[in-house]
Amino acid sequence: NMKLGGLGPDYETIKEKKEKLKLQKEYSRQINEYNMKNITVVQRLPAKPTQVSSVSRQKALEYAKKIPRPKTYITRPSEQEVKEVVPQAQPGIIFPQIPSLEALWDRHKKEKEVVAAFKSLHI
Repeated sequence: NMKLGGLGPDYETIKEKKEKLKLQKEYSRQINEYNMKNITVVQRLPAKPTQVSSVSRQKALEYAKKIPRPKTYITRPSEQEVKEVVPQAQPGIIFPQIPSLEALWDRHKKEKEVVAAFKSLHI
C-alpha cells in the first residue's frame, strides 16, 4: 500500500517541515539566551605604540625621496610666454576691420525684429 504523488499539496510533509523549523528556531533561541547570560568580556590587546607606525612612515618617506620622478615630455608654455607671443600679420595681407559694438548691437536689434515678424506670421 504505497501512496504515489498526487496533484494537490502533501500536507503531511508540510507539517513535518514546519515542526522541524519550529524546533530549530526554539533551539537557536535557547542557545542565544545561554550565550547572552554567559558572555565573558574579552580583554582587548593594548594599543600598539605609535613609534612603530612613525618609524615605518619615515622609512616610506625616505624611500619615496629616492625614487626617480618620471620625466614629462609635454611642457606647456607659461603665462608670460603666452602673453609675449602676439600674432603679427605678414605684409601685404589685409584683414577686414572689426565692427564696433554699437554696430553689432544695432544689427542684433534688427535681426530680433525680423525673427519677431516671422513668429507673428507663424511660419
